[in-house]
Amino acid sequence: MHAHPPNKACAAESPDQKAETSEKLRFAVLSVQGQLNEGAEAAVPFGGSQTNLGKLIKRIDQAAADDELAGLILKIRSPSIGRAKIDELRSAIKRVRDAKKKVYADLQMATTSDYLIASACDEIVMPPAASLIVTGVRIEVTFYKEMLQKIGAKADIMQVGDFKGAGETYTRSEMSPELKKQYESLATDFYDQILTTIARDRNLPREGVIELIDKGLYMAGDAKQQGLIDRVAYQTDWDTFLKKTTSTDGEVELLDRYGEKQIDTDFSGFGGMMKLMNLLMGQSNKTKSTAEPKIAVVYVVGAIVPGKSTNTLMGNSIVGSETIINAIRSAEKNERVKAIVLRVDSPGGSALASDLIWNEIRKCKKPVIASMGDVAASGGYYVAMGAKQIFADEGTLTGSIGVVGGKVALEDTFHKLGITTDIVSRGKNSGVFSLLQPFSESERQALGAMMKNIYEQFVSKAALSRGMNQKQMDPLAEGKVYTGRQAKTLGLVDQLGGLHEAILAAKKSAGLKAEDQIDLLPLPKRKTFFEELFDTESIDSKSPQISLKNISLPWTQLLAEAEILSLVFRHPVQTILPCRISIH
Repeated sequence: MHAHPPNKACAAESPDQKAETSEKLRFAVLSVQGQLNEGAEAAVPFGGSQTNLGKLIKRIDQAAADDELAGLILKIRSPSIGRAKIDELRSAIKRVRDAKKKVYADLQMATTSDYLIASACDEIVMPPAASLIVTGVRIEVTFYKEMLQKIGAKADIMQVGDFKGAGETYTRSEMSPELKKQYESLATDFYDQILTTIARDRNLPREGVIELIDKGLYMAGDAKQQGLIDRVAYQTDWDTFLKKTTSTDGEVELLDRYGEKQIDTDFSGFGGMMKLMNLLMGQSNKTKSTAEPKIAVVYVVGAIVPGKSTNTLMGNSIVGSETIINAIRSAEKNERVKAIVLRVDSPGGSALASDLIWNEIRKCKKPVIASMGDVAASGGYYVAMGAKQIFADEGTLTGSIGVVGGKVALEDTFHKLGITTDIVSRGKNSGVFSLLQPFSESERQALGAMMKNIYEQFVSKAALSRGMNQKQMDPLAEGKVYTGRQAKTLGLVDQLGGLHEAILAAKKSAGLKAEDQIDLLPLPKRKTFFEELFDTESIDSKSPQISLKNISLPWTQLLAEAEILSLVFRHPVQTILPCRISIH
């Protein structure tokens, strides 16, 4: 195989060169790996950027429209993404195939998520020693009640909605019957989606797919024998079979960095120094202004809190209501922006912050279309339901219309550490948010009344937004969680589809045609590398913006989850998904 930079395919050529080039088989090669976060590109020094979902899909769509390409090769390397992002990638692959280009999946050690992406391709190729692990669906929920007891801490959590189990991980040692029923429903629907997808893509009987999943673990040769993949080959064999499948003897050219922006790294002399400074200040990322109309894509990615958005020590993305509201207003004031797509990938958070964003969306004079990512639940659903239309992928987690509030009392823990506290107070409910003791009966009644009021607001606004009456919405609420497919059946979302389909709907709402050229305006704008480096503003305090999210240690994920909860529970009442759901 021969790798060349993609810009050679676009360079000016003489007639002789064009004749020679026409015999070449050019294949774009793209890697599908990492977290594939959403939003504007992350700030990276020297003008670079980290690959996110939008950037990857843009490059896939570029390949679909590139007449000089014979096809696309996707090197799928265990991306850390949810079911909705998988659906987004599958839709993009379909657009390449619809353009009459071949798409090949290059797998090595592949799990169910990798395979669901790969099965959308024309062919799946694995080297002989590779393994395929497709074992179904597993949802694991971790409980901390006994650990808290050992350190003398007492979790005191209240909820409105029988299925709103956000606090169960701290108050129980196993799922409540209501929560288990929820997860059984989710697991059943996700499992059915896997069966349907594999049976359709691989032209296999559904009963046969069930048997294959129950076996689950395959080496490459076994996977081919069972019809799960198409070819067993090393990378050195690709030239040969690519020629055979396209019936030509031309040279195979693989464009390993297809669609990537090439950075000029010659920083010599005074001009080079100025160029370096521009790169560090982020000026290289500015795109040329055009006269095309714009669709603003406002990203709500992370836990929702009042105030400004930020990134945390553990690499968590925190969505500030003030930041999102300013982004919506900025898009509304921009004359070239014809519509707004609200891209939501959030488990929720503060009820107040979610309501403020919902209100801003409702009163926006330009059409707003919501597009749900992997998770748009509780507060994430709250903000989305303010839009004119809601799109969700089949694998989106959504719903969870309910309210939770509480605290962890640490007085006994402090005593074990030799820490004592003396108290002076006035007012019967002055200790409602103290971290020393559980709620008194009076405090519990006061907080419970507040939570019930917020729950009733949530449900009534959901009914209003979805065109239902209260009796229709009540049984859909109670904290119940749904897949996107279930939510569509129940009327909680309007259409099944990803960001691409939501943008098409936004164009239609703005009076534009599907084929009209537009620019996408991602909001909120990302800070430059220097701004990220020196801006230490956090939610309530000053803290260095150092991320530990890429440190792979067993306890980092636990710390990241604990950090989110500590930030969210600074606020009295929450609309947040019942614990973090990890689907394997």
